[in-house]
Amino acid sequence: MEITPGRFSGWQLAAPPSLTSHQKFWLFRPNALTAGLRQLGEVKLRVVREKVDSLRTQEAWMLGRPAQSEIWLREICMSINGTDCVFARSFTPLAASHGLWQGMRRLRTRPLADMLYHDPQILRSRFFVARLKRQIPLYRSMSLHFEEHCPPPTSVLARCSIFWRQGQPLLVAEAFLPEFWAMAGTARP
Repeated sequence: MEITPGRFSGWQLAAPPSLTSHQKFWLFRPNALTAGLRQLGEVKLRVVREKVDSLRTQEAWMLGRPAQSEIWLREICMSINGTDCVFARSFTPLAASHGLWQGMRRLRTRPLADMLYHDPQILRSRFFVARLKRQIPLYRSMSLHFEEHCPPPTSVLARCSIFWRQGQPLLVAEAFLPEFWAMAGTARP
């Protein structure tokens, strides 16, 4: 199912020309991000929050659902060798979290990759990328989590894609914190 970014969402199908080839590599890296991070060091995942929430207007296009629809939301932070490097926000329609995507509710500290890359019925959309802005829900969630230590939005590059299983979407948005780029150096796992 092809989805195009909402007009005012801040997400784009193409990387801004100002990005380095290294940044583009990580933003468009296929397969599980967690596997690439593990090649850089010891990865730990902590769950920031999991809850029933409402689909934000800026994210409604991602699921092809109306704003304010109920979703199951999961937000996590991944660190490499003790340094926070990636903040992720994932969600699916609430009904799907009790059906086709119910495994999302039982992951605890395991990455979503554990359930996404072993089922040939799951299809992934193209990547969308953004330099975050304050109004993007992913950044708002980061700022709540990191509080006064949250990096400025323009310093955070992010990507998102939608996984589809039998017509039910699950969005995964991943923000690469400035510390990630220092940790990754020029490595291309």
